[in-house]
Amino acid sequence: MPIRLAEPKDIKQLVKMRWDFTLETSHNRSVIKEASYCQFENECEDFLIKALESRQWAIWVAESEGQIISHIYIELVEKVPRPGRITRPFAFMTNVYTLPDYRGEGVGSQLLSCVNDWAKQNRYEFIIVWPSEESIPYYKKNGYSHAAEPMEYFPL
Repeated sequence: MPIRLAEPKDIKQLVKMRWDFTLETSHNRSVIKEASYCQFENECEDFLIKALESRQWAIWVAESEGQIISHIYIELVEKVPRPGRITRPFAFMTNVYTLPDYRGEGVGSQLLSCVNDWAKQNRYEFIIVWPSEESIPYYKKNGYSHAAEPMEYFPL
């Protein structure tokens, strides 16, 4: 299963997955269904174009036969320098999603493992994520520890 950083050619798939993810997890599905996909598509495409061009975002994807089946969005957050230590950015993880047909097969864990390795290689201070109740076991089995609010992973 190829795992890589997203590219501009992936934008249409990523937009559709974001729409589907929101429909799946929202308590207000009727409002989303009535929203204009076209309007959302334009807004999300603009965001993704800027994100892919920036060094602030990394969007990781796993694919099967050219189709994106899972993704993780990472926003790098710069910290204010502090005397006496090297200041490194931390990573905010969001929009973690695997297509329903591929859940339970280890796809998400393989993708998360690549993200964790990438964070170690780049020496980011930590990864933070606000998990849903259902996703807490997924993060815990992949090395994340439960904190009062967020969960975090310390790659060093």
